[in-house]
Amino acid sequence: MKKIISLITVLLLVLIILTGCSAEDNKVTLTANTAKNKVKETTNKVEEQIEQEKEDVDVRNFDFKAAAEKQMKMPEEGEQIAIMHIKNYGDVYMKFFPEVAPKAVENFVKHSKDGYYNGLTFHRVINEFMIQGGDPKGNGTGGESIWGSGFGTELDYSLVPYRGSLCMAMSSLPNSIGSQFFITQANYNEMMGQTLQTYGYPTGLLDQYKTHGGYLSLYLQYTVFGQVYQGMDIVDKIAGVQTDSNDKPNQDVIIESIEITTYKK
Repeated sequence: MKKIISLITVLLLVLIILTGCSAEDNKVTLTANTAKNKVKETTNKVEEQIEQEKEDVDVRNFDFKAAAEKQMKMPEEGEQIAIMHIKNYGDVYMKFFPEVAPKAVENFVKHSKDGYYNGLTFHRVINEFMIQGGDPKGNGTGGESIWGSGFGTELDYSLVPYRGSLCMAMSSLPNSIGSQFFITQANYNEMMGQTLQTYGYPTGLLDQYKTHGGYLSLYLQYTVFGQVYQGMDIVDKIAGVQTDSNDKPNQDVIIESIEITTYKK
């Protein structure tokens, strides 16, 4: 357990942009002056999770390669998928991980079927980081879950915020997940990889980061509940648009609809 807690502490302190956000805004970011406060918060959360699961996982011996292969593989015939239709850009295809994040998947699927996301925008876009959407207000302060109140994270060592991961956004408050989501877009960064190695990240995890890219400082902080398996070129185009000082695209990037269907080969 000490190894896990130590890793979580490093995840919070190693970069200026890490996890969490203000209570008013579901931003996937954290300024350096609040990082120390988040260490205790996150450490307690991880300890509680491990106690509830009644197992002590040594993350350094975890098989990240096998887990990454499972996360990245194409969907099975008949598996539930989502097709996000983005106006003037194209379609992004995503699969889900209901066995790990059942609440997040149910929330996203029902919202999609109900048309909740139709016409909403990607209100926050940062190239080589992520694209974020799902807020009816369009400014990062709105949205709710299908249950009305927010719900908590669903974390698992097997799911990593690699490039193309579909994650739920949240505020720093507990049980604050609503409707907002983001797709990680970052590629592998050699300098970041070397820095993470210096700070003791598991070799197996770093090897997969080199292969799959992503944003490892979000690992075990945000719920990963899906993965893009087709359409990352569309995500890249969106990530590359011009934005204002609040990272909002100068021209709206609109989600026309999200189609829930089954995968067919």
